[in-house]
Amino acid sequence: MSTPVPDPGPDPVADPVADPVADPVADPVADPVADMGGRWPARVAAVYGEAFGDEARAEEGFGPVCVDVPASGWLAALELAREALGCRFFDFLTAVDESETGADLGPGRSGPLTGDFAVVCHLAARHRGRSAQAGGGVDHLLVRTRVPRAAAVLPSAVGVFAGARWHERETHEMFGVDFTDDGVVLELAHLLLPDEFEGHPLRKDFVLASRAARPWPGAKEPGESDHATPGARPVPARRRVRPPGVPTPEEWGPRPPGPESTAPESTGSETTGPGSAGEGTDDG
Repeated sequence: MSTPVPDPGPDPVADPVADPVADPVADPVADPVADMGGRWPARVAAVYGEAFGDEARAEEGFGPVCVDVPASGWLAALELAREALGCRFFDFLTAVDESETGADLGPGRSGPLTGDFAVVCHLAARHRGRSAQAGGGVDHLLVRTRVPRAAAVLPSAVGVFAGARWHERETHEMFGVDFTDDGVVLELAHLLLPDEFEGHPLRKDFVLASRAARPWPGAKEPGESDHATPGARPVPARRRVRPPGVPTPEEWGPRPPGPESTAPESTGSETTGPGSAGEGTDDG
């Protein structure tokens, strides 16, 4: 009579119940977007396309995948990245002055800047399931929106990512973008600049006083160098283009005393409004 063989129990390797991470690809906790399939750009486009329709546009370039959303859906877009795509790592938030020079008013002169500010938030998602042997994979995402130059306001992202406050303070300080909480504009203290500093130095209309007060390296055109070779063939001059932050003497700088001298002698104040120190009040 044979002796019964005791049941060894479940195989810890083959039984997914005994080993909950035996199949990390199928584990929704390890990879919340694994069931969506496809590459990361396709998943981003699918998620934002379903939520925003034609108002959102995802694109893949040389860097991270970038999705453009309307300013009215800024917080919803950040929440979507965190909850639907697993982007729980907040890297940074900043702005870019995408304004362009206004109408040509003559040699070296131009009209007021036109264009918007782009506000960008960089997030990352770590998915253990897609590369377990390599220790996990990381996907990057840029969430971007645009705000008008005359009313640069966005709701604060602190409710979605608590670490955003430091970045919002810097963005407000450098670009003048305001952030709100329940519709109320936040009073954000200076972060990098002295309290008495006026203006927002990373805006294109901010006057760089040191560049306007003295010649700057590289300001000379071809053929104007003091060290030109004697007898060398003259080089035709190009059309002069003023770099951002350098107004003409007629637009900004000291004025002789008199009733028609109205331009202030500013050394770093914000110059955004009509007739300000950075844009001038030329009548010609």
